[in-house]
Amino acid sequence: MSDEQSDFVRAIRDFCAKEFTGEKLKNLTNDWTEPHNDEVAAQLAELGWYGLTIPEEYGGSGGSFFDAALFLEETAHGRAPIFGYGVTLIVVGALNKFGTEEQKQDLLGKVAKGGGLAIAMSEPDSGSDVASLKCSAQRDNGEWVMNGSKMWCSFAHKADSILIVCRSEKGSEKHEGLSMIFVPRETDGLTITPIPTLGGEETNELHLDEVRVPAENILGEEGGGWMQLMAGLNNERVILGASALGLGQRAFDDALAYAKERKQFGRPIGSFQAIQHKFADLATDLAQARLLVHHVARLTDEDPARMLPQEASMVKLATTELAKRCALEGMQIMGGYGYASEYPMERYLRAAVVQTIFGGTSEIQKNIIAKTLGL
Repeated sequence: MSDEQSDFVRAIRDFCAKEFTGEKLKNLTNDWTEPHNDEVAAQLAELGWYGLTIPEEYGGSGGSFFDAALFLEETAHGRAPIFGYGVTLIVVGALNKFGTEEQKQDLLGKVAKGGGLAIAMSEPDSGSDVASLKCSAQRDNGEWVMNGSKMWCSFAHKADSILIVCRSEKGSEKHEGLSMIFVPRETDGLTITPIPTLGGEETNELHLDEVRVPAENILGEEGGGWMQLMAGLNNERVILGASALGLGQRAFDDALAYAKERKQFGRPIGSFQAIQHKFADLATDLAQARLLVHHVARLTDEDPARMLPQEASMVKLATTELAKRCALEGMQIMGGYGYASEYPMERYLRAAVVQTIFGGTSEIQKNIIAKTLGL
């Protein structure tokens, strides 16, 4: 990291330590049920941090993708209630690559002020096999008419607009004929239904019934949705990986502090070799994962058009599995206190278990990595 980036990381860490502790954080998240707070997002936007990857002409700070990875890790570590930012950043990446000038002025400008965006890919019968989706879009008098259902759309209820991946034409292969179309959240015919989860109010089911939006709401090329999705995988997986890394580091740090203070048999439990080895293994794995995240973020900055299927999948696989392991080991080390809702470790675990599912399961990441090895 440069000196400027080191100062940036320290500034985020100090801000989070001051703003997101104890009863204050409980209130900001409505008793831990709402992981994204719009007021906090606006506050971070005023500091110039929410528009890191947005060019200055659209209200952003024109930073690098590596800057964004640092921000994601530190805000996750600092428990900042902006869980919707990750998916927003994924859509921002797509807008930067494929958006029209009008789309960038409108949507990127809103994000730079703390607004949110969402993307809807999965459907009731299309999860890991995204290309099998059925949600349709047809042209009619200068508009798109959209029908279908979407599942697991993270923070759609907080988004200004939702990027719907849909089928606009039939192709000989299931990957053909897909398009990406922006639908404002308040559009007639769009119903957003929350799905209760271990993590609180974070994901939704969408139903589109004769939803009409202007033809110019399409992102990129008609029928080019699949290639556009593939082009965004570097960003998506590093974004998810950086957030998971921050969560894992937080679970580790809290467990380590506990192990230094908690005494049993007349000495701190951290002095027992069984506990020491757990921390040694986790500390090593966290350092390795951080190097991997930083490496792929820098590669993405060097050539944003370059596809990194192996490296990006390794980031997603390594960091999310590690976050889950840090939270599980943290709970084991803290014993009953880790399990008690009075302490945050059980919340870290609830946040971690889904990391290996969304954005491509660990099994899918392993399939991709194996394929890049010629298997």
